[in-house]
Amino acid sequence: MVTHHPVGIAYLVTPWNFPAAMATRKIAPALAAGCSVILKPATETPLTALYVATLLEEAGVPGDAVSVLSSKSAREISEVMFADERVRKVSFTGSTEVGRVLLQNAAERVVNSSMELGGNAPLLVLDDADFDTAVEQT
Repeated sequence: MVTHHPVGIAYLVTPWNFPAAMATRKIAPALAAGCSVILKPATETPLTALYVATLLEEAGVPGDAVSVLSSKSAREISEVMFADERVRKVSFTGSTEVGRVLLQNAAERVVNSSMELGGNAPLLVLDDADFDTAVEQT
């Protein structure tokens, strides 16, 4: 049995790496649950986020269901988001340090939170490695 329980606006914060994939994997479940979203892309990837929003609208998603809010000051944007009672979900992928700050903000209003924190996925390529294969697998 599948039930849909929209909670309100979902504030989605994505990192610079894999910008389209990170945005779509956050947007799709929110829309499927009936939530509208505000996507805050990394400073380095606003155009990808805007393009994803354009593609979603071309695919039939209502234009007001997905908003992209880019900024060089993520902290200021997050403060505004957490001050708005309509924002009921936050999803963040990024550093543990920033995740802690967002979780503290979310705790004040008991905002539903999903965090993917930490890893930078480092890769060591040693002298005896096949360089072409290593590049293909990253």
